[in-house]
Amino acid sequence: MVLSGAGDALGYRNQRWEYCTSGPQIHQELQEMGGLGKIHVALPDWPVSDDTVLHLATAEALATGKTGESLFQELARCYVEAMKDMEGRKPGPTSILGTSQLRPGKPGGYHIPFNSNATGCGAAMRSMCIGLRYPHPSDLNTLIQVSIESGRMTHHHPTGYLGSLASALFTAYAVQGRPLELWGPGLLKTLPLALEYIQAAGIETEANVAAWSYFQEKWEWYLSERGLTDGRGPVRFPPAYGPAERDVIYKTFSLDGWAGRSGHDAPMIAYDALLGAGSSWEQLCGRSMFHGGDSDSTGVIAACCWGLTYGLQDIPSGNHMELEYRDRMVSSANSLFRLAWERRSV
Repeated sequence: MVLSGAGDALGYRNQRWEYCTSGPQIHQELQEMGGLGKIHVALPDWPVSDDTVLHLATAEALATGKTGESLFQELARCYVEAMKDMEGRKPGPTSILGTSQLRPGKPGGYHIPFNSNATGCGAAMRSMCIGLRYPHPSDLNTLIQVSIESGRMTHHHPTGYLGSLASALFTAYAVQGRPLELWGPGLLKTLPLALEYIQAAGIETEANVAAWSYFQEKWEWYLSERGLTDGRGPVRFPPAYGPAERDVIYKTFSLDGWAGRSGHDAPMIAYDALLGAGSSWEQLCGRSMFHGGDSDSTGVIAACCWGLTYGLQDIPSGNHMELEYRDRMVSSANSLFRLAWERRSV
């Protein structure tokens, strides 16, 4: 939870880097600042963005221990409340519209209409903690249900809410210690179960099914590009893959030329960064947070998953110790840990 916030704040840089279209420029500015180890992530210069505010909303709703309809109502309530804390954080228009349509407390008040334009990453960037709450293989059906329902509270389109599923699933895989090469194929194997859930839920099924294929086809393409269709590897990266090359290649992942902006490619870039970074926090940041796209949304996902494997030990303390809302992140993480694991110790 803490590193997700750090990844967000670093990629955001108080709006400056999120809206910079040049990875090489970001890397040059970083070098001029003395490198990653010299960055002190604290207010007022390094706030978290809407990504972390909404991720905390998800985590704090899950931390209540509620389930089913009660949980969905709580998630809706927390999302509406979180939108009051968006000054200077640049929430996306789909998140603004979606939360304005929520009616928490009313029957079905967490459902909003299908939206053919709701393909953005606003659901993906706030859903990693669902994998912390439901990390076990036996939790898969619940993870699917909660990630989809929470995702389509603002992004009622498969490209949007399947990003929520991907972020939650990858986080659960990180907890499980599953090899990275298997994460992408695992997501593809999970999509038929997600479609079954959508069909069983019966909410605007026809529109959802009609828009389903893009997310799956793009992930199939990406895994083929990386030599991971069967999950065996080795991972195949382009021969030149520095900041300039990544800017170009990340755009090929995208829906509309803005890398990381959509529900399918925000977790895709995060996954790509994890595959390439290994145990290096600096490499992870360079690949997932410092590029010419939606760098806070890709960074928030990648850093959360990376942290579950490598922890905080080798990270410059300035990158996270005075992070905005750090105490809330730690508190919600502790609550999610207890809920996820207390039954395992009985």
